[in-house]
Amino acid sequence: MSPSKSAAETVELHRFPQASDLPLIHYRGAIADEGKAAAKVFEQLFARNDWPGAWRNGIYPYHHFHATAHEVLGIAAGRATVRFGGPEGPVVEVRAGDVVVIPAGVSHCNEGSSEDLLVVGSYPRGQHPDINKGTPGGQAKLQEKIGKVALPAADPVHGAEGPLLRHWSAK
Repeated sequence: MSPSKSAAETVELHRFPQASDLPLIHYRGAIADEGKAAAKVFEQLFARNDWPGAWRNGIYPYHHFHATAHEVLGIAAGRATVRFGGPEGPVVEVRAGDVVVIPAGVSHCNEGSSEDLLVVGSYPRGQHPDINKGTPGGQAKLQEKIGKVALPAADPVHGAEGPLLRHWSAK
């Protein structure tokens, strides 16, 4: 299955200037499948768009971020309330079919989820995530690493012509 035609129209952006100049991108209802079928669709979709090596799990229940990679999360089943950008950051409700693309340096924390939550995550080709707890504010070495993370070659949902590249081209 391909992404929903309306997914490009349902892009929500959140900015976190303390962590990244790039906005977090949330595609609501990017695919219609749910459960294991959706997980397989996300894995194939991400790999086809140069975000290979997907994993299946959930979202950690503590604030963490990646200073060495951008991350995509496809919600295959269930729902979750996720806080982005640290303890004072916005809370975003994600549900089956949604995709969130998180710029390097933007923390995320699962603040509650359904028991059936299943997430497929991945990173752009050539990027390998580290895990840092908390938020990157005031940590000069981490900020330097975050600033060096390359832009991905393609949007993980819509490919080389996707909205992510337009929204992230200002870097």
